[in-house]
Amino acid sequence: MAVSKTPAPKPSKDDGIDAGLVRSLADILKETGLTEIEVERGELRIRVARELTVAAGPVTYAAAPAAPAAPAPAPVAVSMPSDPATIVARAGEQVKSPMVGTAYLKPSPEAGNFVQPGDAVKKGQTLLIVEAMKTMNPIQAPRDGVVVEVLVGDAQPVEFGEPLVLLEG
Repeated sequence: MAVSKTPAPKPSKDDGIDAGLVRSLADILKETGLTEIEVERGELRIRVARELTVAAGPVTYAAAPAAPAAPAPAPVAVSMPSDPATIVARAGEQVKSPMVGTAYLKPSPEAGNFVQPGDAVKKGQTLLIVEAMKTMNPIQAPRDGVVVEVLVGDAQPVEFGEPLVLLEG
């Protein structure tokens, strides 16, 4: 620590410098992490400063560890058949997505799907969920029928108007 006073009168026993004040100022520097502090009392000015020494070499910081990312859901391949006869055979009422979001086929990761192909459903029964803006929106059967096909995979992004499920009957 460097202690200086300005103006610098000739040292004497009666120069008015309070050693306790200097120590108090030095303690304040340590406690607060400041590098210098200055106090004036009339003609007397006391400045206490400390030099920060940096170890040889540049200062490097380790990157903060990233928050663990949730595992990405396995992509589910939903392929359209290339045979026109098969496309025609997919007749049925399409239940379409009313919003952009992510389709979930089951209420929780460890639960089974809401519906499977061949299941009989009642009007208002939940077929799947579309999450949009952190809100889970149940997609319900518009009428009684039988699930012909589920056209989307679990955790798959969906667009507005995209067919989700085929119903017949």
